[in-house]
Amino acid sequence: MIFNSLAFFVFIALFFPIYFALKGRNRLWLCLAGSYFFYGWWDWRFLSLIITSTLVDYYVGLSLDNTDEKPKRKQLLIASIIVNLGFLAFFKYFNFFTDSFALLAGSMGWDPGWNTLNIILPVGISFYTFQSMSYTIDVYNKKIPVESSFLRFATYISFFPQLVAGPIVRAREFLPQFQADKNFEWNRLISGSGQVLWGFFKKVAIADSLAPFVDQCFMAPEGFSGIHLTIGVIFYSFQIYCDFSGYSDIAIGLARIMGFDFPDNFRTPYFSKDFSEFWKRWHITLSSWLQDYLYIPLGGNRNGTFMTYRNLMLTMLLGGLWHGASWVFVFWGFLHGSYLVIQRLFGNKFGILLNYLHLPKTLQIGINIFLVYIFTCLAWIFFRSPDFETAVHVITGIANFQTFTVASIVNKFLVLKGFLLIGLLLTIEIADFNFDLNTILIKNPVFRVVSFAAIIWLIALFGTFDSNAFIYFQF
Repeated sequence: MIFNSLAFFVFIALFFPIYFALKGRNRLWLCLAGSYFFYGWWDWRFLSLIITSTLVDYYVGLSLDNTDEKPKRKQLLIASIIVNLGFLAFFKYFNFFTDSFALLAGSMGWDPGWNTLNIILPVGISFYTFQSMSYTIDVYNKKIPVESSFLRFATYISFFPQLVAGPIVRAREFLPQFQADKNFEWNRLISGSGQVLWGFFKKVAIADSLAPFVDQCFMAPEGFSGIHLTIGVIFYSFQIYCDFSGYSDIAIGLARIMGFDFPDNFRTPYFSKDFSEFWKRWHITLSSWLQDYLYIPLGGNRNGTFMTYRNLMLTMLLGGLWHGASWVFVFWGFLHGSYLVIQRLFGNKFGILLNYLHLPKTLQIGINIFLVYIFTCLAWIFFRSPDFETAVHVITGIANFQTFTVASIVNKFLVLKGFLLIGLLLTIEIADFNFDLNTILIKNPVFRVVSFAAIIWLIALFGTFDSNAFIYFQF
């Protein structure tokens, strides 16, 4: 079930009144049943995967709590990782690795002679797998107490607002919130509803409005001018941002209405002044997960400069592979790993150069933001392209400056509409950064009514209501 569908609105209209009418374990049972129904609506067969992961990690957690023997604890942790990553490896990466091996073998004159399997990728498997694994790893490292209640643990793993596309919520953040019933609060309803509406605006009004132009560019880039392709890449950078952050906003808002607090997943990432800051603002829960469970265990920055660069690169390469079973995603991760390494090597020197030129501080910040955005867009080209050939066509097309004429832009109305929506998005984000619109929303009834009415009107005016799936469902 996806948020921008009629089925979801019917589901929520029935779920919320019953949720607040129930108390204690009955409310948790409703959350669990509702979450399984929400996930099973897409394909009920894959409920077996999430239930299996839940059972394995629940009993691994209990077993870890019952022993202090290091070899046994390590075996239990390995068992949890094998089950979780085994599901992920088979459903998401089996064909990728077999195809890659067959291609490599073919280049050496050997035909392995096998066929790819027709494997369907379960929605959200990357998200709930990482969420479940973080629990067993933290219990193993004795960073959190074991959860004795299977009902609470199962609800934590399958909680429907963030089940299929995040944010990835740690057990230490979420499980304690199940200890007591959450009473209905008017302020939470206002704040949560505002964030839900804002998420829908970003998804159906901005992301889905930009999508046709972007799809056109990446479907046949050789047929468009450099300026048309440049606009397509810019639009994609905002399409994926609004699509993914829109889902996160809806998930966070729904959870807030229910009485739960989720961590932020995006904080105006395109205003980042360097790439380290970008990854503290973009997909924050995944970035922090990779840092805590991959980068730091690899050694982080503790073993010298070379090892730090190696760990950064490995983390970003695996982060790219996490996004999709394709070499273009791996290369996207390689580019971001390279950006982080280059930043560590030359970032200070670039800052010294800007200071030497005696540029105003505001202009220096603007230059940094612009450069980070440009190189982020370069990486997005590979992320969006179905293969390297398409990405090369897009880049070479953009590099042809002779075709940068307004007359060569196809469908100028879509371009004007797209930039209008992007400008509106950035204006509101800057206003929110400076004035904390959420606080004003709660305290000022007039502002609240006007804001809600304006967002609903904008959704109705610019929205695309054909239930387009969220981009991150494919990951």
